Amino acid sequence: MKALLELPFFYNLWRRGIARSDLNTVLVSTYARPANSQRVLDIGCGPAPILESLPRDVEYVGFDPNSAYIDSARARFGARGRFFRSTATREALADLGKFDVVMAIGVLHHLDDDEAGELFWMAHEALEPGGRLITFDGCYRDGQSRVARMLLDHDRGRHVRTQDEYLALAEGAFSSVSPHLREDLLRIPYTHVILECRKDEMGSGS
Repeated sequence: MKALLELPFFYNLWRRGIARSDLNTVLVSTYARPANSQRVLDIGCGPAPILESLPRDVEYVGFDPNSAYIDSARARFGARGRFFRSTATREALADLGKFDVVMAIGVLHHLDDDEAGELFWMAHEALEPGGRLITFDGCYRDGQSRVARMLLDHDRGRHVRTQDEYLALAEGAFSSVSPHLREDLLRIPYTHVILECRKDEMGSGS
């Protein structure tokens, strides 16, 4: 199953099967909220399905190391975005300028603590003052359903955390972090936490 999900067709089929049809719209309109003509960086963009829900005139840049995902994104969206077949690193982002919104959708639970901490600092560095990082990941919580916990235990990512554990990593780089717990974004029992991390207007760290 994990190998199949590395292929864009099966990834999109699986996502359409379990996610609410308006999942990307919710993530964009409720949390990312990019304004017209703003610059958006998508770390671990996959086949870039969220681009369909973004305003058409945003300047979109997506990174993913999966060649098939990037080829699919380029074929589907063409000039609507710039797609890099690479892991996002500080070096890779150095010549791309600053962004108003950075997204890491379903990324953190694939990263260990050191890698996740680096993602937060990399995003902070890539953001304009006042810009925001939005993350979206499966999350353990006390009292969640057995089905949700079982599904999280068998997720492709091996670093699913509690809300407090995600927060601790985010707060290493951002002084303003707002968590949002959601259990209504899939067609199956599941708990997600969305973090909205804001870089302060002066551009300093935590």
